[in-house]
Amino acid sequence: MGRLFLITLEGRSIFKCKHCQTHLAMLEDIMSKSFHCRHGKAFLFDKVVNITEGEEEERMMITGMHTVVDIFCVGCGSIVGWKYLYAHEKPQKYKEGKFILERFKILDPDERNDMINQEAHAVGSDADDA
Repeated sequence: MGRLFLITLEGRSIFKCKHCQTHLAMLEDIMSKSFHCRHGKAFLFDKVVNITEGEEEERMMITGMHTVVDIFCVGCGSIVGWKYLYAHEKPQKYKEGKFILERFKILDPDERNDMINQEAHAVGSDADDA
């Protein structure tokens, strides 16, 4: 299969895979936070890294028919969202070539920091109980 090369994004505003912490996107590449998917909120990104694409398919969405591919984290293989290849309706053309990351499947920069603080607090609490 070959060697896996991961792109490491620079900065503090990095969205990561919820399962393996692989870097996926930067805060500055969000185009919209007002998208929805099966599991709730989703974000539209201009650029996403460290993903592979699935099979092309036609999918009926709230905004009409789109040709999309699911996108998978290269670190762990979990589905993290999809990529719009083609929008069948003219008002939706801005989505073509853009990526959706499902909020349920990613860690945002603030959430990662919250998790670290919670883990540190939990470790400290356990030590006090001993």
